[in-house]
Amino acid sequence: MNQFHRPRAWLIGGCLLLALIVLVQWLIGWPAMLAPWRTFSPLLLGSLLALTLMSYLLRAWRVQRYFAPQLDGRLVATFKLSALHTTANVLLPMRLGELAFPWLMRRYFGHNLLATGVALLWIRVLDVHCLVLFGWIALWLYQPNLFFIIAALLWVGTLGWLQQATVFVQRWRPPPRWATLLQQLTTAVPQLPGQIVQLYLLTVLSWLTKLIAFAVVLQQVAGLASWQALAGALGAELSSVLPIHGIAGAGSYEVAAVAALVPLGVDASTALAAAVNLHLFMLAASVLIGTVALLLPHQAVTAATNTTAPAVRHDPVPHAPQSG
Repeated sequence: MNQFHRPRAWLIGGCLLLALIVLVQWLIGWPAMLAPWRTFSPLLLGSLLALTLMSYLLRAWRVQRYFAPQLDGRLVATFKLSALHTTANVLLPMRLGELAFPWLMRRYFGHNLLATGVALLWIRVLDVHCLVLFGWIALWLYQPNLFFIIAALLWVGTLGWLQQATVFVQRWRPPPRWATLLQQLTTAVPQLPGQIVQLYLLTVLSWLTKLIAFAVVLQQVAGLASWQALAGALGAELSSVLPIHGIAGAGSYEVAAVAALVPLGVDASTALAAAVNLHLFMLAASVLIGTVALLLPHQAVTAATNTTAPAVRHDPVPHAPQSG
């Protein structure tokens, strides 16, 4: 976990945070920027937090199904792991929070660090794929056209390439220095069509609940159209899966959201205020859910289990085909 102490990452992240604070004060002023929160009723705010919590629960369920049957019956511990990983990812700069996932998987469940790290890579592939899918949906909301529906369906169809790429790599004889890594990458891909369908549906549902909540926040604070709000939320969240990431996402989150909104006709200062307010909601929800998760009990594995744990098996959803 020494990677958490990278000085360069914290320096860049600190500069982005300071630049954001100064820029908001200069262009808008913090009191004026925060004023729209007075329009949120307790019922609306509670509903948005509930949707965000549902997104966290669905992410935890995805992790449980990915690593089934080892994690069967341990949804509470899996939720704790997933929520703490997400919160670390939100708060730490330059993707350092991703390191929490394999570390927590080893601590809570005794899983191999390399195997879980590679599994996380494939989970992120599903996340990016899903964000692109919602991008097609945003385009359809802007201009309903059969082309965008067909493009979205074809994009979903590309999931089958994962298995085809796995077969190709398994038949190829790589140099010895790459053999181990490629073996880990290919075995981390869900091997049965039912597995990919189940994991992708959970990915879509987790992002759907989150993006609905975030789009409503953008509409409430900036009066955006639904397709603009969805595009802004997509742009902001895309920054969360990219390597450039400030402390608590400060700076990088806003740049991504503004870059998505300004080409859609939203004024730059309005886009910045909307992005900052969305970011504040995301941070508050993440810290709140992460704090609750931290208080949940879990049964830690023994030191012996940590040292002898095998690599993660990738028959993660053995009963998926039968269950439909």
